[in-house]
Amino acid sequence: MKHIEKLAAIREAMKVQGIDGYIIPSSDPHISEYLPERYKCIAWASGFTGSAGTLAITQDFAGLWTDSRYFVQAAEQLAGTGFELVKLKAQGAAEYADWLGEQLGAGAKVAFDGNLASLLVAQSVQHTLEPLEITVDGHVDLLSSLWEGRPALPKAQAYLLDENITGQSTVSKIEAVRAEMKKNRTEAHLISSLDDLAWLLNIRGQDVPCNPVVLGFVLITTEDTILYIEPSKLSAQATEQLKGYGVRVAPYEDVFKAISALDVASILIDPKRTCFAVFDSVPKQVKIVEKTNPSTSLKAIKNTVEIENNRHTFVKDGVALTRFFKWLEENVSSGELSELSIADKLRELRESQEGFVDVSFTTIAGYLDHGALPHYSANEKSNYILQPKGLLLVDSGGQYQTGTTDITRVVTLGAATQEEKGDYTLVLKGTIEGSQAIFPTGTRGYQIDAITRRPLWETLRNYGHGTGHGVGFFLNVHEGPQVFNPAAIDVAVEPGMITSIEPGLYRVGKHGIRIENLVLTRKAGSSEFGDFLDFETLTICYIATDLIEKSLLDKKHIAWLNNYNQWVFDQLSTHLNAEEKNWLADKCQAI
Repeated sequence: MKHIEKLAAIREAMKVQGIDGYIIPSSDPHISEYLPERYKCIAWASGFTGSAGTLAITQDFAGLWTDSRYFVQAAEQLAGTGFELVKLKAQGAAEYADWLGEQLGAGAKVAFDGNLASLLVAQSVQHTLEPLEITVDGHVDLLSSLWEGRPALPKAQAYLLDENITGQSTVSKIEAVRAEMKKNRTEAHLISSLDDLAWLLNIRGQDVPCNPVVLGFVLITTEDTILYIEPSKLSAQATEQLKGYGVRVAPYEDVFKAISALDVASILIDPKRTCFAVFDSVPKQVKIVEKTNPSTSLKAIKNTVEIENNRHTFVKDGVALTRFFKWLEENVSSGELSELSIADKLRELRESQEGFVDVSFTTIAGYLDHGALPHYSANEKSNYILQPKGLLLVDSGGQYQTGTTDITRVVTLGAATQEEKGDYTLVLKGTIEGSQAIFPTGTRGYQIDAITRRPLWETLRNYGHGTGHGVGFFLNVHEGPQVFNPAAIDVAVEPGMITSIEPGLYRVGKHGIRIENLVLTRKAGSSEFGDFLDFETLTICYIATDLIEKSLLDKKHIAWLNNYNQWVFDQLSTHLNAEEKNWLADKCQAI
């Protein structure tokens, strides 16, 4: 079926069930950002392949609500599908619920599949529509009967990591979570989010592209820990090993039965990371404490073993990136390189590094005006052939058994314009300002965001995405709870957190620039005014200097850049052959 035919089929199913508005979130029962093929419902229904968005359908209108990262992509992918782009004013807001409230009268019915909506989203819809006398039903799956050949759930093998990689045992992690449960006076805790599960049990899998996680749920009580997973994914040895840690294994689909039969006074669940269907299965007599998963904050603080493993990982990644940019420079004149082919080459070079498992997200190789699309993903239709001119933005990362990387660099493939140089220099200035920040304990991410944006704001420039996100340890490349963006999120930046700093600037139809490093928060010292923190830069890859307009930088920015590039050379040179070493030495020359 074409997408417009799928939309007609959904509307017909709505008529049959008396549904006036139907909502399709971009999610799965684990409220994941990146989804198994089975749960790519928005892509199936509308053709939109971005990682954030919501479909809302009535008999008169079908829209995709998404944020500025995807405006151009969505407009292109929705053409001819019957769906229209609706631009979100606030990223992540349930503005489609307000729209439905305006469109539908009292007595109307709105529905969604509670397996695909977080408790937070479900509550937003209910709180918006029910006061308007619109009925909300969170248990309606219209897609399963319409989706012919819907992919099955993945069944790839999962595996356990050694403590010399993770730095902390499964037993001690469970004890730490139980301690938090006790503080919250709860007797049970359900973990639905896959990265929290993976961290807690030191388990990894292959169920979600780019994220080494395995589908499952964990139910922790004061006495018991149960992992709900497809049993065939675990070897007999792994199952026994988990048993030795006090973890029982049960079939994946049994979790709903277990939740429905809970015999405890209270349970802790994360409203952002738990689907509505699970929440609604909790017996009425069980008190529900809605709070962020304790594991979310615990795993954000990397231990000394994870930090040291990460440092080795960034050397490997830096070697691969150095070889990539050298190869790119030497071959761009051939006329045979494209956005897709260079992404394949970068993956190949990362694969040659010990411990490589996968890329950490689909590589963004945006040439010319494609660089102005922050979440651009090349396909056979959009794929540009590279030429020895213009700017190229490459945002990429790797999953290694000893860490996760995420880096963005911009290089010129030919002579650059003054506008390109000015934009590049101001973005770099922002990266340096953020990286050099010294700040008191208790500082929030929005304050780091503002520090980083200042050089761009001073010239009336800005960018529409956040400045930084947390990064997991051989886990999801996007990890909370910390985030550097303008929202006043009440999460302190703490020692041990690894976060990206990635300011950007995008001129639609021309070029895009983003310069991204990962940084580790550490203690900077104390004074009579309190304790202070700063950042250690972890990413090891040269920053191009041929695009710099030196007059726009202060002495401190030039010093930071020269010191950084020299450090990059010192870290990588012993891992390169003579030709590669000479090439990198040239790129790292002081300005």
